[in-house]
Amino acid sequence: MRTSCLLLAVLLLISGCSLGPDAGLTLTHETLRNKIKGAWAAQTIGVTYGGPTEFRYNKRIIPDSVEISWSDTMMQDWMSNRPGLYDDVYMDLTFVQVLEEKGLDAPAMDFAHAYAEADYWLWHANQQGRYNILHGLEPPASGHWTNNPHADDIDFQIEADFAGIMSPGMPAGAMEICDRVGHIMNSGDGYYGGVFVAGMYSYAFIMNDVPSITRRALALIPEASTFHQCIADVIEWSEQYPQDWKRNWQLLEDKWGDDIGCPDGALRDFNIDAKLNAAYVVLGLLYGEGDFEKTMEIATRAGQDSDCNPATAAAILGTVRGYDAIPGKWSRGLSLIEDMDFQYTTISLNEAYELSYRHALQMIRRNGGEVSDEWVRLPQQEAAPASLEQNFPGYAIAGKTPLDLRLTKSDVLSHSWDFEGIGVVLRGKVGNTEFPDKYALLTEEETLGYASVTARFYIDDELTKTMDLPLYFIKRAHELFFQYQLQPGSHTLRMEITDMPGKAYVEIPDMLVYTAKEK
Repeated sequence: MRTSCLLLAVLLLISGCSLGPDAGLTLTHETLRNKIKGAWAAQTIGVTYGGPTEFRYNKRIIPDSVEISWSDTMMQDWMSNRPGLYDDVYMDLTFVQVLEEKGLDAPAMDFAHAYAEADYWLWHANQQGRYNILHGLEPPASGHWTNNPHADDIDFQIEADFAGIMSPGMPAGAMEICDRVGHIMNSGDGYYGGVFVAGMYSYAFIMNDVPSITRRALALIPEASTFHQCIADVIEWSEQYPQDWKRNWQLLEDKWGDDIGCPDGALRDFNIDAKLNAAYVVLGLLYGEGDFEKTMEIATRAGQDSDCNPATAAAILGTVRGYDAIPGKWSRGLSLIEDMDFQYTTISLNEAYELSYRHALQMIRRNGGEVSDEWVRLPQQEAAPASLEQNFPGYAIAGKTPLDLRLTKSDVLSHSWDFEGIGVVLRGKVGNTEFPDKYALLTEEETLGYASVTARFYIDDELTKTMDLPLYFIKRAHELFFQYQLQPGSHTLRMEITDMPGKAYVEIPDMLVYTAKEK
């Protein structure tokens, strides 16, 4: 025991850490800054590295024959020409800015309004969360699965970085921030993805062993959740097949590869479910053997959300090793972009480093640690697992009915569909007939201002919901209609469009139906 403690002390001193007078971990200010910079910089590197293959390889591994290229100017090229790639970063920075302006006690609604009223594009759980907030539904209801079909999606998982980066060695502190922010757009496994990632960051400040970091972070997730079970499987299979990440990937695909929540991914190869993509992050970390390039490559080649997954994996390593230890191949291009503001923000990487460093010092003091001129002593902190949340309990997909409707003002605007089940989602979108091919690029003027289609939806002749469907992409609803928790049996869904601007159209590709899972 004495030998183990001595070895730990030596390792900590080598890395710029030491054991404080009360057995709390002490970091020099230089080490703390270096780890924070490493987190943000490595995340940005990882996003860029995986950007070209994002969702191009779904339910399949990117073959070894496909080269994943890199250059010193790649980050600059993406930041200058396709800055929308960094959506997970600018979402993170939105929340960082709220903390800077409103303080560590900023309530959930401050975070909710900051992102809901922003001008950037959003998708999936984030977009439905935005729609809910703008229509008066507050968190946690805005992220609950009955109000957000995308509640299990990856959204909060890829924007919880800030909570972990500002909470070095303080997983409980990170979880408290996650609770306020993550339930704006997610619940259940989608929420747990953010808690897991924030936990890995928090532990990465005080631990050097990546498998141990992963296990400690997983302990923050309730064992009964499917998220915990999925990640636990990855860890177990990595021990059974330590040299074969592709076999692990196949086992993951066989057991966890089908999504029932996200209407865009249901019965399709596309899968943005948090637990599966978190599993690909863990694949990279466990099989990457601490090597920056190998970690990113595995997380990327696993497919699906192949920009966000290597970003998270690389950022955990960046936190463990620090900015100065990022290999030159990857770090050389940072100087070209560190003073560039991320799209839709007034924050650059250099500013993100300083903001998170400042917030970390505040968190250390707040949680009982100590800050001197030369060092910080992190508080000793344990965290209980998050409360159990289960999305779509007992649900299974009954099927998807093709509808292939495109309606304008001159068409019949009342339609009915019969179905049998306990839930239904009507997928679709609205837009301007003059610009049908520019759906996501339309300006406010091109979308007739903030004009909306208004539709009433009835189930079994009972008015269930009136939907305001803005033509403007940024303010849209992700689905035309959804309703869960219906009584089992036969139902009729009726849609009546009551307000259709002259140049508007409504597209309805299909209807997704849920039934009770067989026991």
